[in-house]
Amino acid sequence: MADKPAIVLVHGGFVDGSGWRAVYDLLTRDGYRVAVVQNPTLSLQGDAAAARLIIDAQGGPVVLVGHSYGGAVITEAGTDPNVAALVYIAAFMPDAGESVNTLLAGFPTDVPGPPILPPTDGFLFLDRGKFPAAFAGDLPADVAGFMADSQVPWGVEAVGEQITVAAWRTKPSWYLVTGDDKMIPPPAQHTMSGRAGASTVEVAGSHAIYVSDPAAVADLIKQAASATPK
Repeated sequence: MADKPAIVLVHGGFVDGSGWRAVYDLLTRDGYRVAVVQNPTLSLQGDAAAARLIIDAQGGPVVLVGHSYGGAVITEAGTDPNVAALVYIAAFMPDAGESVNTLLAGFPTDVPGPPILPPTDGFLFLDRGKFPAAFAGDLPADVAGFMADSQVPWGVEAVGEQITVAAWRTKPSWYLVTGDDKMIPPPAQHTMSGRAGASTVEVAGSHAIYVSDPAAVADLIKQAASATPK
């Protein structure tokens, strides 16, 4: 494994790192060292700090991967000198001075948006009844239902906190666009990835693509890893 960079996986809002299991299995089977960050999801800076702990523990070059809100986390944490490449999976890709809220406000108005409920005590949830169709439309009903019932509270502060320095400005990036996404509209994903000059591929799939099509996700990560200096 010394000839391969390590892979660090960062989950998004409303979910935890266990959703990466199938991607983790595929990558470790191919000889990659893989670590999964568990975001506190209280603040962007707190989540970036958690990511840096895991990045630095790898002791060498890292391909840093973020799904959804995890894209904001890797944009902030990816300035770490050990990060050699960034991979965005149906993710927010903010620039310096932008937040997830900034990007949400710029979403197309003629397509469905995420069914986020009003804040409760400083935390956000998705509407439980709308979660399966919005987040996990290509997963079995029982799996999508479990994800809806095991939501991780997402701190309002994390959603509104701005990026200080965007790592994708100086690090090579890859982006997986999900063509059936009802959380982050595909046009918005193309806009963000295009602005960053990311190497972009599109697959048919929901926002939960890392669960429904882990092979597509692992393949893009391996593309980034193969282009990373050892």
